[in-house]
Amino acid sequence: MRKLVSIALALVMIVSVPVFAATQSIVEIAAGSPDFSILVAALQKAELVEALQGEGPFTVFAPTDAAFVKLLEALGISAEDLLNHPQLGEVLLYHVVAGQVLSTNLVNGMTAPTLNGEEITVDLSDGVKINDSKVTAADVMATNGVIHIIDTVLVPKGFVLNPAPIVPATVVDIALSNSDFSILVAALQKANLVGALQGEGPFTVFAPTNAAFAKLLQALNISATDLLNQPDLAKVLLFHVVSGNVKSTDLSDGLKAATLTGEELVFDLSAGVKVSGSNVVLADLVAGNGVVHVIDTVMIPQNFAYQAIAEETTIPQTGAVSLTPFVGLGIISLAGAAMMKRRRG
Repeated sequence: MRKLVSIALALVMIVSVPVFAATQSIVEIAAGSPDFSILVAALQKAELVEALQGEGPFTVFAPTDAAFVKLLEALGISAEDLLNHPQLGEVLLYHVVAGQVLSTNLVNGMTAPTLNGEEITVDLSDGVKINDSKVTAADVMATNGVIHIIDTVLVPKGFVLNPAPIVPATVVDIALSNSDFSILVAALQKANLVGALQGEGPFTVFAPTNAAFAKLLQALNISATDLLNQPDLAKVLLFHVVSGNVKSTDLSDGLKAATLTGEELVFDLSAGVKVSGSNVVLADLVAGNGVVHVIDTVMIPQNFAYQAIAEETTIPQTGAVSLTPFVGLGIISLAGAAMMKRRRG
C-alpha cells in the first residue's frame, strides 16, 4: 500500500472546496460526516479502518450514501447484502490510490492503479469523471492524504454479484466460525472430539446454540463448568451426530436415525422440523465433510448419567472460546429436565 503512483493526477473540481490545513485522518473525516455513514460501515466491516488510518499518503475517491443507494437499487440488493459480500474489501480498495493525488495537471484518459490492482480512468470530456463516476468535490485534505467525493460507487471488473459460497472444510469449522457455538466448541474440545469431527466423514451434526446450552444449565441448576466436567460429556455430544450426509430434503415424518452413541433420533415434521423434541432453527449448513443443522435444545441420550461435581475445576479458555454469552434463557422440556434430575447423583 506504499507504492507511489508514478503519475500526478489533477482533478478539475465541479464544486470547489477550499483547502485548509489538515487536522484529521481520512477515516476521521469520513466518520465525522453523515454523508459517509455507509462508507464508514463498509470500511469497518471489511476491517480497513486501521489501514486507512496509517501514514499513507492515500487518495480516496469517497462515494456518498446517495452513491451507495444508487448501487443497491441497480443491483437489487440491500445494504446488508453488500456489507456481507465477500468482495467488499476489493470494492473499497478500488477507491484508493497510493500517494497524495491533488487536482492539478489533469490529463484526459490518464489511468492510475488502485490498491485492489485494477486501474481507474480519468475522463474530462464532460466535466470530471473517474470511470463513470462524477467528482462532486475535490481536495478534502487529511493528515494522511486527500479525499475526492464521487456520486457513484466504483465497481471493479472482478466483482461478482452472486459469488459461489465458500464451503467450510469441516463441520467443526462451521462451529468455530460462529460465536453462538462457543459452548459447543468448548465441549468438543473438552471431550477430545474435535479431531474426530474434522475427519473424512461425512457427518450430520445437530448443533445446539449457546442459548440451547443455557436452557439446559438453567433447568438443571448447574454451571457450564459442571457440564463440561461430566464423565459422560462425549455421550451427549455424540448423540447429536449421525453418520452420513443427511440434509433437510432427506427427512420424513417419523424417520429414525442412529447416532454415534448407538441411540436413535426421531424426526417430527408435523409442525416445523423437530428432532427428538428439539426444533431445527436453521438447516443445511454444508461443510466439506458433512452438514450442520442448528437446534434450540440440547438432546440428552438415555444412557447419560449426570454426576454431581464435588469441586469446580477451572476450564482453560482460549481467545476463541467464551463460556459467558448465555443469552435467550428459556425452559427446557419438562420431561428432559425431570429425566436429568433423576440421574443427578
